[in-house]
Amino acid sequence: MWLDTKAHLRPKTRDKYESGLRIWILPRWGQAQLGSITHADVVAWVADIQRTRSAGLTRHTLAILSQILELAVRDGRIPRNVARGVRKPRPSRPVQRFLTHAEVARLARETFAPYDALVLLLAFTGLRFGEAAGLTVGDVDLDRSRISVNWSVTESASGELHRDSPKTYRRRTVPIPAFLCDRLAAHTNGRDPDEPLFTSPKGGLLRNSNFRTTIFDPAVTRAGLTPLTPHNLRDTAASLAVASGANVKSVQRMLGRASAAMTLDVYSGLFDAELDDLADRMNTAAADLLHD
Repeated sequence: MWLDTKAHLRPKTRDKYESGLRIWILPRWGQAQLGSITHADVVAWVADIQRTRSAGLTRHTLAILSQILELAVRDGRIPRNVARGVRKPRPSRPVQRFLTHAEVARLARETFAPYDALVLLLAFTGLRFGEAAGLTVGDVDLDRSRISVNWSVTESASGELHRDSPKTYRRRTVPIPAFLCDRLAAHTNGRDPDEPLFTSPKGGLLRNSNFRTTIFDPAVTRAGLTPLTPHNLRDTAASLAVASGANVKSVQRMLGRASAAMTLDVYSGLFDAELDDLADRMNTAAADLLHD
């Protein structure tokens, strides 16, 4: 009765799928006839989930049920998908934090090598942590001051590491500033192109969980920058890029976001000063002609 729809999913998404199916969907609907489920039943079920789960996980669980019912509709088992149109809870947006150049430099000084270079890489390119963990030495092109983002490393709930395509399934090339090229040159010199660019202290792929507890969080505390997460360095990269004069399209391409509209939605506040400058330039151009 309950169809397996997870085969095509990325590992981390598959974990969420299996968790939602095991904890919420099967206990409530596992013994129910698909045709007996009503729209009102699903609305009440979603409200119940929200009492203990975040908005994001509630939305994901509802999406799983809706996908299962949609497949049942296509198979002719039920006439319509009663989960369609159920109001989804609005997800809360992670708290953003934007470091200054001086704060980034302080954090890098408090991070032991070679992870000081990783901190700078995250803060000046906007890579997701998984993308940085998926880099190889050969992905660094020092002659062109570019890094090719081809892979992302994700950690499943069971602790397994998976190497997959970037989040938006779009490989991209990201510019790196000259000072960072110098650091990366020393870090990559003489190494095999297929080696991971950054490994764990004991070797092997770098895990976000271990990086946070053993390297990043202690450095943040020593730098006096708590609370701070590696994702805040991605926010910082967007902020520093805009402050340097980058437009929304350039920021979107650097961050690997799906669209400029999504980038503007997330970082709209960063472009307020650019709008002020636009108004000033328009005023300067028109003031003499339109002045009474």
